[in-house]
Amino acid sequence: MRAVFNDFAVNMATPKEIRNGKLAQKLIKNLERRHFEAYFCPTAADAVARVLELIPDGSSVTWGGSATLREMGVTTALANAHRYQVWDRDLAQTDAEKQEIYRKAFVADVYLSSANAMSEDGVLVNIDGNGNRVAAITFGPKRVIFIVGLNKVCPTVESALARARSTAAPINAARFDIGTPCQVDGSCHNCNSAQSICNFVHFLRNSPAIKTIKKKLTS
Repeated sequence: MRAVFNDFAVNMATPKEIRNGKLAQKLIKNLERRHFEAYFCPTAADAVARVLELIPDGSSVTWGGSATLREMGVTTALANAHRYQVWDRDLAQTDAEKQEIYRKAFVADVYLSSANAMSEDGVLVNIDGNGNRVAAITFGPKRVIFIVGLNKVCPTVESALARARSTAAPINAARFDIGTPCQVDGSCHNCNSAQSICNFVHFLRNSPAIKTIKKKLTS
């Protein structure tokens, strides 16, 4: 990983790429200190290829409601590979079938997720409305793989939480057309709305020994 990463850094052409490479080096070191396997993938295509490499043939795979995974093409690549047992809640025909896929996540070989934010010292921050995503991240699947853009990296845990609440939550409320105050004006109101998608706030400090958690960083 480091050899490939360093080769890329040498050939970077733009100031943004240089900055991202340096930040990625720092993040990888901090994530490894927290017992993650961490990789830097310069492009979305690189990240998709790395995810497929890390999932053994025949594995059962599922994920939460991440727009990042879909937009990058991760979910499509998994389905098209025809070598995994894919549980995609977007293909559910009924709410009961969708709920069953939620529960299958706890016995999946691999669970995929993005993150709402991450601090530079390697703490991942996620918020959830139903709790299914943060629950699966915490316990159940044999392996968890995060795919996180460098745009979600914040200087501190406090600023990562602020990003999750004030940036990610309003965007997701708009994406799901949820009638929360943040959807109206784009700002967090620390609301107690019945439709709140900030019911669960999750901090992942270390990768526990009982679960293999891998981290992909992509620019």
